[in-house]
Amino acid sequence: MSNNFRVRFAPSPTGEPHVGNIRTAIFDWLLAKRHGGEFIVRIEDTDRARAVDGAVEVIIEALKWLGLRLKYAPYKQSERLALYSEHAERLVEAGFAYKCYCSPERLDAVRKSRSKQDNATGYDRRCRDLSQDERAERPVVRFRMPLEGTTTVDDLVRGEVTFENRLVDDFVMLKSDGFPTYHLAHLIDDHEMQITHVLRGEEWLPSVPRHLQLYEALGWKPPLFAHLPIILAPDRSKLSKRHGATSLLDYREMGYLPHTMVNFLTLLGWSLDDKTELFTLDSLIENFSIGRVSKAGAIFNTEKLDWMNGHYIREMSADELADTLLDFWQAFPPLEIPTLPSRELALKIVPWFRSA
Repeated sequence: MSNNFRVRFAPSPTGEPHVGNIRTAIFDWLLAKRHGGEFIVRIEDTDRARAVDGAVEVIIEALKWLGLRLKYAPYKQSERLALYSEHAERLVEAGFAYKCYCSPERLDAVRKSRSKQDNATGYDRRCRDLSQDERAERPVVRFRMPLEGTTTVDDLVRGEVTFENRLVDDFVMLKSDGFPTYHLAHLIDDHEMQITHVLRGEEWLPSVPRHLQLYEALGWKPPLFAHLPIILAPDRSKLSKRHGATSLLDYREMGYLPHTMVNFLTLLGWSLDDKTELFTLDSLIENFSIGRVSKAGAIFNTEKLDWMNGHYIREMSADELADTLLDFWQAFPPLEIPTLPSRELALKIVPWFRSA
């Protein structure tokens, strides 16, 4: 693994980019910039049933609007299927994985039955040691989790976390259609791309023992992990559309500045101290560190977002604000104005915007 910082933002193309995903991208980008590293975008599109046409272009548009410039064209996992199959077969041959022939109906029945048992989740390992006669066509490939011992991760946000191996099921790595699951695909890509730090939502923390065991089976050194706090609504429930816009590009259409969003989203889970809230981009890069990311959920406070946007609007010069207004009206023509206003008119409107 390279000594240089190398991070990746790896969204799935299932719709418009959510503010939680974009917060991860911002953290990735700041970490790379802080240490002179590289920021890579990888499209994790192996879940074909959930893929949405045009989603990749919208994700890239959102990153560019924020100023998170890309050095590479986005990698797509769907173009790397042979690589995943090769490694899955290697794990089967080495005894770290096996082929599972259970039908979807049987798996559904197993899940329902085991959900009623204490500490029992997922697959019951029926195909772990099948005879040749019991095998059918088009199997999936499952990883053979150890039945004893523990797996420990030293998370950069949460510290040392330990899991009992016996409570982790033999998870699917490769589906019967030849497409990998997240567990296999992201791990191979992270290794091939020499990723040094993996930043992702806290919902992935329970999957860490799967991933560390896979790294060990493949003989690879894992990256450092940082599981970021969830973004919460003001009532401390999970942020959703019922609390207002959750797509980043919705906020662009509502008139928020890109720097406002970068500043605001960075403070959802990270802080320099207990008082500083306004940062230039350079100061964010200079001060950002994973060590200052909180474990606790971060509250999405729309009132603070409005205050911050108003501050940055008032800080702009008349010329900057006029240009910003013209760009905004060109992208989102106001219904009240039949034609795009002139720059002269925009300059006359600027004082009103500053006082609003």
